Amino acid sequence: MIKAIVTDIEGTTSSLSFVKDVLFPYARAHLAEFVRSHADEADVKALLDDARAEAGADLDTEQLIKQFIQWIDEDRKITPLKSLQGLIWEAGYRQGDFTGHVYSDAVQNLTKWHNEGIPLYVYSSGSVYAQKLLFGYSDFGDMTPLFSGYFDTHIGGKREQAAYEKIAVQSGLPADTILFLSDIKEELDAARAAGFKTIWLTRDSAPNAQAEHRQVANFDQIDF
Repeated sequence: MIKAIVTDIEGTTSSLSFVKDVLFPYARAHLAEFVRSHADEADVKALLDDARAEAGADLDTEQLIKQFIQWIDEDRKITPLKSLQGLIWEAGYRQGDFTGHVYSDAVQNLTKWHNEGIPLYVYSSGSVYAQKLLFGYSDFGDMTPLFSGYFDTHIGGKREQAAYEKIAVQSGLPADTILFLSDIKEELDAARAAGFKTIWLTRDSAPNAQAEHRQVANFDQIDF
């Protein structure tokens, strides 16, 4: 029996193109200005110190900006970068530069499951802060009341079994009662190794009945 659901974002609840073509370019374009303007603020200063530790060098502000841009261009999953992007995106959301894309089938079914009393969690490589922004400023309004918790790379990499084991512990539920939704096979492999039930969202391609994880095209096809 499924007692909780953990969902990925990119390619699962939301389109890959929104993150790739809207959020990432926006953060890259505004990063230098944001860092220069907010470098002395406590939360940003802490992120910059974390970035220096990650880079293994005592970089000045301009060097840090170049390092962040390099990490973005390399699509690196660096935790201080993800957190900094979240702060930049917050400004964009608040200014109405964009809203968070969420598929309508995801909204309808997440709302249904929430109303049925099933705890819902988000696990994404994007920071928890960025996750809350996307759902808080979604195309369908504030969706954050639907979720019981959020996880990012602070708990571990999404292709690491240990991360899902920690999520199960924090949820307080046996792993085999938790369903994980994602569009990435390696993430589903790690979740299943931790004992989770899994469903693979294909979105832009037809489901393959022979796939290693059960595949569905969208949330409307999910049943358990």
